[in-house]
Amino acid sequence: MATPSSSRLGALVRRGAQERDAALERCELCAAPIAADHRHLLDLDSRELMCACRACTVLFDRDAAGGRHYRLVPERRLRIDDLALDDLAWEQLRLPVDMAFFFHSTAAERVQAFYPGPMGATESLLTLRAWQELEAANPVLRTLERDVEALLVNRAQGARAHFIVPIDDCFALVGVIRSHWKGLTGGREVWQRITGFFERLDRRARPASRNA
Repeated sequence: MATPSSSRLGALVRRGAQERDAALERCELCAAPIAADHRHLLDLDSRELMCACRACTVLFDRDAAGGRHYRLVPERRLRIDDLALDDLAWEQLRLPVDMAFFFHSTAAERVQAFYPGPMGATESLLTLRAWQELEAANPVLRTLERDVEALLVNRAQGARAHFIVPIDDCFALVGVIRSHWKGLTGGREVWQRITGFFERLDRRARPASRNA
C-alpha cells in the first residue's frame, strides 16, 4: 500500500513528465512529440516548413511519398571553396546585396534568387541566362534537389563563402537577420549572429568541388 509521501512523489513525477511532454515540439503531421533537433518537410504550395517526427521522416524519405504536396528537406551541407563566381558574374545575377540563396522552384518552374533582409526574404530578378552560365561553370549546382536545397552565397564584409544547404538553413538565416536587424546597417549584434551562423555552418559542411 502506497504511503501519502510516496503518492505525492508519484504525482510529482507524473506531472513533471507531463510538463516535459507538453514543452516538446510536435510533429505537424501526426502530432507526436519531437525533440528540438528534428527534420522538416516543405509544403510545396505554401513554401512553409513543417516539423516532422522520425516516423514521418522515414515515410516521406521517398520521392513518391509526398506526391506534389510535401517534400522532405535533406541534410547534406557542402562547402564549395572553388565555386566559379567572380565579381562580374555576381553583378550579372542582379543582386542588390552581398548575401543570397538560389533554388529550383517547382511552382515557378525556374530558379529563384532571394536575399535576406530586415523585412524577411526578398526575391531578386534572376535571368535564366545568368543562372545557366553559373551552372555551366559549376556542375555541382546541377545536383541541387528541387525546392529543398539551395546555393547559399555570403560575400558580405569581404567574405567569399559558398554552400549547398538544406532550404531550412536559408530560412533560419532569414530569421536571424529579421529578428536582430537594427537601423540602416543592422548593428553589431546582427552581424555577430550572422558570423556565428556561418561559422556553425562551416563546421557542419563537408568540402566539395564545383565539378562534383
